[in-house]
Amino acid sequence: MSLVRVHNFSISLDGYGTGEGQSLDSPFGHAGDRLHGWFFQTRTFRRMHGREGDTGGDTGGDTGVDDAMARTWSDGIGAEIMGRNKFGPQRGPWQDHEWKGWWGPDPVFHTPVFVLTHHPRPTLEMAGGTTFHFLDATPEEALRQAKAAADGKDVRIGGGPSTVRAFLEADLIDHLHVVVVPIVLGRGERLWDGLEGLEQRFRTEAVTSPSGVTHLTFTRR
Repeated sequence: MSLVRVHNFSISLDGYGTGEGQSLDSPFGHAGDRLHGWFFQTRTFRRMHGREGDTGGDTGGDTGVDDAMARTWSDGIGAEIMGRNKFGPQRGPWQDHEWKGWWGPDPVFHTPVFVLTHHPRPTLEMAGGTTFHFLDATPEEALRQAKAAADGKDVRIGGGPSTVRAFLEADLIDHLHVVVVPIVLGRGERLWDGLEGLEQRFRTEAVTSPSGVTHLTFTRR
């Protein structure tokens, strides 16, 4: 059975999944790299971006707890759903169809990706098998299309916080991996708002890391 999964989703101690003031140069707003520093150091991240084994002293990234948790993000995934602000910083009607996302000509996904937006635009085919489809759809309809495209594999919900929250509200997520980072952001977009009692739907496990983060895994009961 095709599952719906969230992986490597970082939040601050006060529950924010991104900072305030997103821009082209600051995808996570005032949070900067603070939410994802644990991930950037892993071998998984370096492999995703073709940096494993670089010359100049690059050892290929850290292994250990963080890498073990991070590297399952792509196993068995056949499609992704993301919010528009994970794709790019533009708001409102698209002013620039030349913008093709933050990942360069060969994005890391290598699957169909469904971008939720109130302003659809033509499908965008990229190198490496990534195709961006832009949908004005409910979580249920987006998931229906993503599962069809995934061809029996799992669907990943990529973020940001409002997108993950919407799928949790609709009770559509089977596996949720949240990484609690020991920082306080104070502002931005929170993950847990409106989800009181969420823990009753899931079995929960916690793993701490020497990096200071805590990995929480929620698996549907």
